[in-house]
Amino acid sequence: MKGALIGCGFFAQNQLHGWRDIQGVEIVALCDTDSTRLHATACSFDVSRTYTDAAEMLAEGGFDFVDIATTVESHRSLVEMAAKAGVHIICQKPFAENMNDARLMVQAARAAGKTLMVHENFRWQSPIQAALKIVESGEIGDPFFCRVSFRSGYDVFAGQPYLAEGKRFIIEDLGIHILDIARAFVGDVDQITATTRRINSTINGEDVATMLLKHNGGATSVVDCSYATQRLPETFPQSLLEIDGTMGTLRLDAGYQLAVHTRSETSRDVSPAVLPWAEKPWHNIQESVLSIQQHFVECITTGQEPQTSGSDNLKTLALVEAAYESADRGCTVSLADV
Repeated sequence: MKGALIGCGFFAQNQLHGWRDIQGVEIVALCDTDSTRLHATACSFDVSRTYTDAAEMLAEGGFDFVDIATTVESHRSLVEMAAKAGVHIICQKPFAENMNDARLMVQAARAAGKTLMVHENFRWQSPIQAALKIVESGEIGDPFFCRVSFRSGYDVFAGQPYLAEGKRFIIEDLGIHILDIARAFVGDVDQITATTRRINSTINGEDVATMLLKHNGGATSVVDCSYATQRLPETFPQSLLEIDGTMGTLRLDAGYQLAVHTRSETSRDVSPAVLPWAEKPWHNIQESVLSIQQHFVECITTGQEPQTSGSDNLKTLALVEAAYESADRGCTVSLADV
């Protein structure tokens, strides 16, 4: 299976490492508008075909899928071009700038008969997957409360300075992952109430957000995110969990410690592997990149719908839009209105 990647920035390097680790997959073409970055990446990963124009690359073809690793404003045009070119698509999050664009992107891939997956990798982190298996097994009964927390003071702007420039930050960039985790554990959402704050005066967007979700089945979840939390030890990039079920409670604590309390309490270390090309503390996310890309390849091979398909991600993206609307208006927002 041959692939092409568009966007050779900071995070795309992880994706290229992931593709190289998947047996039977080869990245044969790269595209980036920054020629210096493009050629440095091509040398690092031994890719001979390079382009500064995505349309030219897609027109020449010679690959089965495209990995879109660019910023959000380019996603719609690139997804539609890829669908027209007849290739499968995996696209970075946030999927689209607005719900209308996202729906049109899903329609374009569906019309072309091609797989469209969103690179929503947080639910693919091995500690999250371990917790999901326990909840899905019924060991703690039916979940009625969930808290997903990501609080850190890590300087994410050093590697991705563009994150400091947008009017939206933490919900769109990080909260989208945490909201998706809540959906994975307790299902789709009826209503959301959100508050936001900007603590770091050198950035334009919000760096703190707290969201209360009412899920379709009656469960409640709290999703809280912060890049303004100073604490030691630093827990970046860990997502912490607490899930109450009718038969017990599950916790995923700092240091990747997973505890289940039913009639007694059991705990185990679910620390992710440090892949040969990975480094701490990013190893958790880097491992999940490999896992989600393996899932994408399996879905293409078997014809099954990806867990984080474009269609599924419409529901996560709607939560992001509803959270911003709630914070702006100071009210609860129904997902039926988004």
